[in-house]
Amino acid sequence: MPNVKKFSITVPDSVFKDLEALAEHQGRPTANLASFLVELGIHIYKERREFPKQEPEKEHKK
Repeated sequence: MPNVKKFSITVPDSVFKDLEALAEHQGRPTANLASFLVELGIHIYKERREFPKQEPEKEHKK
C-alpha cells in the first residue's frame, strides 16, 4: 500500500453539502470522495502541464 498522509481542509457549507450528497449517492464515505476529487484535480493540472515540476523523492533508509 502506498504511503498516505492525513490533513484537514476547510470548505464552505455549500461545498460540504454537495460533497455529502454526492458521496451518499455513490455509497461511499465523504472523506473518500474528497480524497478522490483532490487526486482528480491534481491529475487534471498535470495533464494541462500547469503543475510545477517536483524534485524526485529520496527513499528513506530504515
